[in-house]
Amino acid sequence: GVQTCALPISVSPRGPLDADERANIAVFHNASPSTVHITTLETQRSFFSPDVMQVPRGTGTGFFWDERGHIVTNFHVLEGASGARVTLSDQSEWKASLVGVFPDRDLAVLKIEVPREKIRPIPIGTSRDLQVGQRVYAIGNPFGLGQTLTTGIVSALNREIQSATQRTIRGLIQTDAAINPGNSGGPLLDSAGRLIGVNTAIYSPSGASAGIGFAIPVDEVNRVVPRLIRDGKFTRPTLGITSAPPQLHAALGLPKGLAVVGVVRGSPAERSEEHTS
Repeated sequence: GVQTCALPISVSPRGPLDADERANIAVFHNASPSTVHITTLETQRSFFSPDVMQVPRGTGTGFFWDERGHIVTNFHVLEGASGARVTLSDQSEWKASLVGVFPDRDLAVLKIEVPREKIRPIPIGTSRDLQVGQRVYAIGNPFGLGQTLTTGIVSALNREIQSATQRTIRGLIQTDAAINPGNSGGPLLDSAGRLIGVNTAIYSPSGASAGIGFAIPVDEVNRVVPRLIRDGKFTRPTLGITSAPPQLHAALGLPKGLAVVGVVRGSPAERSEEHTS
């Protein structure tokens, strides 16, 4: 019979990448070394051994906040874990220590002790001037499969969701950039590659991306994280009073203002009462 040569099909030439593609590549290239993969651990006892060991529990994403090795992620990524390991973009793995958490904003800070040259803090942007329609980028480790880049736009501003403590988190950025399990705690970036939010949750019956992702705005992150690094916690300012509901206020025909019906023991309000009595 006649033998035919198995030759590859000739390649069609293409022109240069367009500006959008080059911008996407640049954002990922610059932000990838700042983004880390987090594996949470839980303590288990083996059936066959009395030894207690830490085994993988879940995964999430985080990013370098500063040159000291602090890493920001979501509180719910770490919730219930007994420890965490951090994998950098060069695939090196490091044990992390917990610095502080603020569940009401679903934020947490870890720290790893690594050589300075391995630390790439992420550039910080602002969120108060965001506009619906501007481009955003999400970097994460969905399903623990390695770093991915997804793109989208700011879909809405000032959204609300429930935090892990059932408090309402207000002022969130909504985006249609695909955010899947494992993306939580990763950075949301603007087209200049600056951090504008921390990806925190998706609304989806299946757990997969449904085109609705949320991010904690960076202005809030920049308010909370320095306090977590300094104090290990974020304490809300409080007066320590209990006020009457608006309906009672109206029913009693009280003038405008706040009707105080109780003072919390040990609060600033009680101390103020002692000074004025």
